[in-house]
Amino acid sequence: MRKAAMLSGCLVFMLAFGQAAVAAPIKLLIFGDSLVAGFGLPHADGFEAQLAAALKARGHDVTIIDGGVSGDTSAGGRSRLDWALGDGADAAFVEFGGNDGLRGLDPGQMQSNLAAILDTLAARKIPTLLSGMYAPPNLGAEYGRAFRAVFDGLGKRPGVLYDPFFLEGIAAVPELAQADRIHPNAEGVRRNVARLLPLVEKLLAEAAPKGG
Repeated sequence: MRKAAMLSGCLVFMLAFGQAAVAAPIKLLIFGDSLVAGFGLPHADGFEAQLAAALKARGHDVTIIDGGVSGDTSAGGRSRLDWALGDGADAAFVEFGGNDGLRGLDPGQMQSNLAAILDTLAARKIPTLLSGMYAPPNLGAEYGRAFRAVFDGLGKRPGVLYDPFFLEGIAAVPELAQADRIHPNAEGVRRNVARLLPLVEKLLAEAAPKGG
């Protein structure tokens, strides 16, 4: 009887532990530049905070890992990815390119940097959503085509979810932008989050909490 009681207790403990593990929040790394860092906005109005609120309202238990750095290029992201993954991540949202384009940097180098980021995430079996960017039109059509080809090519990678343009429906809409006409205002962020939410939910469905 005592052995049976002990076995029963162990089973209850194991079941409770298993349920707790399943219920662990998914760690979502938001990795990018000022567009995800919430430049020019109160924290609550930024992309990460609004996305977290939208996911919570939809019943998702998600912990956002803040990986947004204003002014960062794809090279900067590549150099700090290991640090950003220091606390672990179950899924990643990757958004770079705006500063590469504004500085007229070589699309080939951007491709190399973004590919390295995606390679690292894939090696760690972290499902990834890549959100693309367009180059500023003043840099010319040839540069713009080469710039776009980087994202369209990487977006075809197996296991990568792809959103072609992070600012879709927001860019060039004055009432959705801050005074610099580059960064979205709070309403622009809200609309962006609403547009991206189905893709982010698809990403979360591919993720499994690793615990720890």
